[in-house]
Amino acid sequence: MSPAWPAVDGWATPGEWIWWGGVGAAALGRGADLLSTWVATPRLTLEGNPLARWLGWKGGLIVNGLIIPLVALWPMLAISLTTTSCLVAARNLQQAWLMRSMGEDRYRMWMAMRVVESPRWLVMGSFLGEACLTGVVGLTLMLAGPWHVVSFGVGLGISAYGLAVGVFTVLSLRRGV
Repeated sequence: MSPAWPAVDGWATPGEWIWWGGVGAAALGRGADLLSTWVATPRLTLEGNPLARWLGWKGGLIVNGLIIPLVALWPMLAISLTTTSCLVAARNLQQAWLMRSMGEDRYRMWMAMRVVESPRWLVMGSFLGEACLTGVVGLTLMLAGPWHVVSFGVGLGISAYGLAVGVFTVLSLRRGV
């Protein structure tokens, strides 16, 4: 018989199974995000998150190493961070092969030309549509699913991913891809 999951607002104590599970899950998600980012943009030229670009690889590893055990104190937050991180990693890997084969600078210029050659409303509408539709899936899971740490945490993670896609896409388009 497995131990019961805590409520959505439940906390974990360092050292107990739920905390270690949160540490492992969050480390897996954050590790996948960092690895997929490195595969796609080793110099962080194409990184959409300005804070991650500013921190660089060393700073990013340190911050993640500090955040992961703290996030695991709240299982719902650990599940949410893991979900968001895995979705970001999947998105990174979707184009990583192209970014690596072209090189970061050449890919950036190629993508900028695609943006310039397309109607602005279509570019923004496509990215923001993806963000909103993803967010709807997450919100639906949060609001219509059972009030349980796993379903709520996954829904929050999907919603956070949708928000991140929207925010970082707009930032990238404003700075010229």
